[in-house]
Amino acid sequence: MLLSSLICIGLILGAESRLILPKPKPFKRPIVPGAVFDRFITIWLENINFASASADPNFAAITKQGIQLTNYFAVTHPSEPNYVASVGGDYFGMNNDNLNRVPANISSVVDLLEEKGISWGEYQEHMPTTGFQGFEMLNPDGANDYVRKHNPLIIFDSVANFSSRANQVKNFTLFEQDLADDNLPQWMFITPNMTNDGHDTNISFASIWAKDFLEPLLENPSFNAKKTLVLLTFDENGSTDPHNRVDSILLGTAVPRQLVGTQDSTFYTHYSEIATVEANWGLHTLGRFDVGANVFNFVAKHTHDVIRPADLEQSFLNISYPGPFNSAPSGKFTVPNTRLIVNGRHVLPKIVETWGSSHLQRCTLYTGALQPPSGLNPPTIPQGC
Repeated sequence: MLLSSLICIGLILGAESRLILPKPKPFKRPIVPGAVFDRFITIWLENINFASASADPNFAAITKQGIQLTNYFAVTHPSEPNYVASVGGDYFGMNNDNLNRVPANISSVVDLLEEKGISWGEYQEHMPTTGFQGFEMLNPDGANDYVRKHNPLIIFDSVANFSSRANQVKNFTLFEQDLADDNLPQWMFITPNMTNDGHDTNISFASIWAKDFLEPLLENPSFNAKKTLVLLTFDENGSTDPHNRVDSILLGTAVPRQLVGTQDSTFYTHYSEIATVEANWGLHTLGRFDVGANVFNFVAKHTHDVIRPADLEQSFLNISYPGPFNSAPSGKFTVPNTRLIVNGRHVLPKIVETWGSSHLQRCTLYTGALQPPSGLNPPTIPQGC
């Protein structure tokens, strides 16, 4: 009798163990409201001149859905320093696509976002594993596919060396999963592979990819929720324009309806990405070239940031200035200016603690100027630094 009872209990437990339990719902990310947008997404394509991009019919079709930024500039050549600049406020003299590592004591936009509890993430097409730190991943036929030089945050040791941060650098498969779960972060950097971004193809191929990728997402409330701002841009131009102007578009529900299909001729650079994010959420700053960059105009009208005019004829942003990542390395890592203030926004306290001593501050080169330096107008390094 006891044996049969035990057998019955075992059969019942065995049946229960085979039950398919419902998939647990993912932890919902809290939303930190911003002045103009609650989500910021930047998507980068590659190496196309302004005229070529704006003339492409598929890119033009996307452009009509937002604001075209007609004076948006990359900050140097080649790719990697532009990506680094967009999240770190400087490229530290980099003029190559090497396996560079920005030291852990240099902050990025991640530090600014996390201080305010704003979720963030990167999505890199065909990156083999989450937080992958390898130099590249080739296709089976040996062609380019994923490359580290287009993955800006993994270049920063302050991200790569900490699993909690590196785990936010994912591939497109996990983007689709986070999208399906309605659990995308508030700040995103999205990079297609070397074919889809136009690097190894052309503007026609890249614009078709961008249109096919973006248009369904712009209709999806899990992506383009209320108050979402999308920046579609290029890392650099095709090198024929000495000013390094690239076509760029602002899209999404955060764009006022009356501005859809219009142009904005304000002077912007890749540093304007960080400046706009800082202004929107009232973040601290990095104390580098993010301070001084123009905030996107329609955002600045709400945050009361001052838009400044630039001398476009003197914006020769196509050669890197000297620095520790230059192929001919020179100088130390530049010291952020911890005394800079822009529209009430101060430098991140963590940065002040690390770099704020008077001895270090005498060597800072950041002044809050609008137009960043280049190899043709290098920054002035104080004597003795």
